[in-house]
Amino acid sequence: MTGLITLIVLVLAVVFAVSLYNRLVAARNTIANAFAQIDVQLTRRYDLIPNLVETAKAYIKHERETLEAVIRARNTAVIDLKAAAANPTDPAAVQKLSGADAQLAGALGRLLAVAEAYPDLKANTTMMQLSEELTTTENKVSFARQAYNDAVLIYNNLREMFPSNIVAGMFSFLPAQMLDIIKPEAREAPKVDFS
Repeated sequence: MTGLITLIVLVLAVVFAVSLYNRLVAARNTIANAFAQIDVQLTRRYDLIPNLVETAKAYIKHERETLEAVIRARNTAVIDLKAAAANPTDPAAVQKLSGADAQLAGALGRLLAVAEAYPDLKANTTMMQLSEELTTTENKVSFARQAYNDAVLIYNNLREMFPSNIVAGMFSFLPAQMLDIIKPEAREAPKVDFS
């Protein structure tokens, strides 16, 4: 009888541990899915930027340094996005992407500020259209980032709370990093107004 009770307790413990493991895996997969949404929006954003720069280049001939800074920041962000997309639960990759995105936001903000000084550029239909698309994409990035950060919070809570923290430790479920903008002034989507 004692052997049967021990066996039942052992089976229940294994079932419970498997259940916790599966919840951790599901939470980690939710992070990957949420990051995929960010990946789509950031890729769209990064694809718009060269068109924006090319349009501005015809009007802003004396601002070559600003244009080059935007392209450099964009290229760095694209590389860091690919690295983070390969493993969205890697805190270092997500933090590096966050920094690159902040750099890009700063460079893009400088470009848009310079563009304000050129009335012909402000009136350019292509520039206005690209700016509108960029603003819309920024909003989508914000929503996708929030969904990702919510998934990270749920996962990190699950891996830290007892008794799932025991299973998380046994199977090396590492903490995930929230995707945040490093510079407080870059927390807002760039304001684009070519009216």
